Amino acid sequence: MRTLIKNVDILTMDENNTQYKNGCIIIEDDKIAFIGNETQLEKDAGMAVSYDSIEDGKGKLAMPGFINTHTHVAMTLFRGYANDLPLMEWLSQKIWPMEDKLKAEDIYWLSLLAIAEMIRGGVTCFADMYMFMEETALAVEHSGVRGVLARGLQGPDENSQRRLEENRSLWENWHGRGDGRIRVMVGPHAIYTCEPSYLLEAMELARELNVGIHIHLSETRQEVDNCIQKYGKSPVRHLYDLGLLDGHVLAAHCVHLSQEDLDILEEKDVKVAHCPSSNLKLGSGIAPICDMINRGITVSLGTDGAASNNNLSIMKEMSLAALISKGVKEEATLIPAAQALKMATINGAKALGLEKELGSLSPGNKADIILLDIHAPHYYPHTDWVSHMVYSGYSSDVHSVWVNGKKLMDNRKLLTIDLDKVYAEVDKIYNRVMGE
Repeated sequence: MRTLIKNVDILTMDENNTQYKNGCIIIEDDKIAFIGNETQLEKDAGMAVSYDSIEDGKGKLAMPGFINTHTHVAMTLFRGYANDLPLMEWLSQKIWPMEDKLKAEDIYWLSLLAIAEMIRGGVTCFADMYMFMEETALAVEHSGVRGVLARGLQGPDENSQRRLEENRSLWENWHGRGDGRIRVMVGPHAIYTCEPSYLLEAMELARELNVGIHIHLSETRQEVDNCIQKYGKSPVRHLYDLGLLDGHVLAAHCVHLSQEDLDILEEKDVKVAHCPSSNLKLGSGIAPICDMINRGITVSLGTDGAASNNNLSIMKEMSLAALISKGVKEEATLIPAAQALKMATINGAKALGLEKELGSLSPGNKADIILLDIHAPHYYPHTDWVSHMVYSGYSSDVHSVWVNGKKLMDNRKLLTIDLDKVYAEVDKIYNRVMGE
């Protein structure tokens, strides 16, 4: 299968920040075979023989798909529920009791709802941690999106070993499925839901499976204070001393960090998923991403779940990430637009260990591509595409989406998800779970 996208402006996000005016992209099967201008294309007769489909990109901007490095997609059910509460009250009194009512089959439809929202917002890959994850994996497989999935782990308790086995089964049954679109990590929830012995078990499982760890870390001041009171050290230091940071670790939030914590994150090359909307809405604080970036720590972007955001727009997170640091530090030069856009693309790929495949438009990379409609008032004049994406763009500007070379959305129409069916099933779940 060979597809030509022509007459399109291109923002590659490659190492040289290459851009093309009226450029061309050739997709061959699941990869990018060519990217450049039309004259370059004409010189290579072999690349221009025939195409299975041709897309006219006039009035569009092509760029790599956005990567959401921290979410809980099935929490779409709780969008608009239990607003304006601090994290621990929100979790313990509102969210966890409702989650106990969920059935495995619910997760499939709730995940599809989130995936539909993310595709329409240009997200082509997401990292998720929740329960009944094989249902989320099935939704990923059916929708055509890319997912890095982990079973959320808590313990020890009467169900903690079962959860570990579910994470193992997720890897055995789904790692590499969907033409390689599905990857699996190990997901210990947090230091306040996992005792040291259980964290060590999760770490051993990750080592056995040769996969990374996805964990919430230092999200609230209460989490840090309680950890110091219980263990005499910060959550970051706690994980460091356990050896859990020795492998590939994706740490969500990282809001409350000491200088020692930053030293550790830098030393261990921990990848951070910055979730500004969720952190602000739950009153958790603002992560010191400028300090992280200055140390060379990889900072990516996550939405968190729809219950604490309340949408799954990476474009919103990208804009917010650029703006809040400027305001807090009273320094307009912090987190320039180019840095924020990297957080949403190539840094997201690095956070997931997929930077050789995703995050930039380059020959040989996976064809995870989005087209945005730039024939809109908020994109005029066409001054600076990087600036426009970060400060002017909306998720609703996304026109078309390809993942692994397959088109998932065309002119805002989803091609792999029946939204009306999803809405009907989600309504049934809502009435059963939330109406009780």
